[in-house]
Amino acid sequence: MITTSIQSLTLEEFLKRPDIDGSPAWEYSDRQAVPKPIPQTHHSRLQLKLAATIDAIAETQQIAAAFPELRCTFGDRSIVPDIVVLTWSKIPFNAAGEPENSALTFAPDWAIEILSPQQTSTKVISNLLHCIKNGSRLGWLLDPEDRAVFVFQPQQELEIYRNGDRLPVLETIALELTADLIFDWLKMNR
Repeated sequence: MITTSIQSLTLEEFLKRPDIDGSPAWEYSDRQAVPKPIPQTHHSRLQLKLAATIDAIAETQQIAAAFPELRCTFGDRSIVPDIVVLTWSKIPFNAAGEPENSALTFAPDWAIEILSPQQTSTKVISNLLHCIKNGSRLGWLLDPEDRAVFVFQPQQELEIYRNGDRLPVLETIALELTADLIFDWLKMNR
């Protein structure tokens, strides 16, 4: 039997590691550093299409912006959701009008995760619940295998959306998405 020892780290020690933003990115929870799985085709496609769709509506109206793979360190965790959406007022801009080139130190308004085949849903759900408990207004977990979207909102029960169910989005973003529409993006040449 092979055993491995897991080194216990503080959040401060984790953030000083030079490899946390390499490929793969590393996340921190429960005093442990864990690498994120490298995305496969379905994951990458959904991440690209969803971030672009959100930005096409929200960023052009200066309501919000979507950021793929942005490190978020708050509470006792440092996570890298597949997509984070920030309302315009929360985006830190520099004097040139560009977003500050830094990780977030607060929960995003909307965190989106896409389940990869090699991930356990427990860890991803735990990260989304952490976001909701720390100020996020919305969390989505896309499960491409099951064609379902799990939706997390503060002080509400978890809901599962499938098929033509219209998904909740941030109230300021005029965006209509369904589970079918999102998972249809996996079909190329459409």
